[in-house]
Amino acid sequence: MSGTLNKVMLIGHLGDKVKMHYFDDKNCIGRFPLATNETYTSKQTNERITNTEWHNIVVRNKAAEICEKYLSKGDKVYIEGRIKTRKWQDDKGNDRYSTEIHCTDFTFLTTKNESSNTLGTQPSTKQQTKNQVSEPIGDNNDDLPF
Repeated sequence: MSGTLNKVMLIGHLGDKVKMHYFDDKNCIGRFPLATNETYTSKQTNERITNTEWHNIVVRNKAAEICEKYLSKGDKVYIEGRIKTRKWQDDKGNDRYSTEIHCTDFTFLTTKNESSNTLGTQPSTKQQTKNQVSEPIGDNNDDLPF
């Protein structure tokens, strides 16, 4: 294979509300932490162990505004995107690195009944609409033997 691929798919729970950053040119970025869990049973102690991994999610512009409006801490969400590592310098001039997931697509998985949020129905996202089938596939013949 000659190409490369940078793709991430996560299902997790928001660890905090979406924090928005607005820019002068009417663009914006939303950031929030996402927790994913791995659970297994220890062979030595027969005890269930859960490890939580935290991911820094970044969404842009209209998608960020939708996330800010409809997502709250604890909500379950599907995130699709790519990994990006940023290099920056702290107060003391030391090089620091941050690894982020730049979201390209998302689907809200917490239903409005599960959420404490009473904003009404959640909007459809690209991921939800491309998986929905509006008409049956194939012919509509009534002379099938079954």
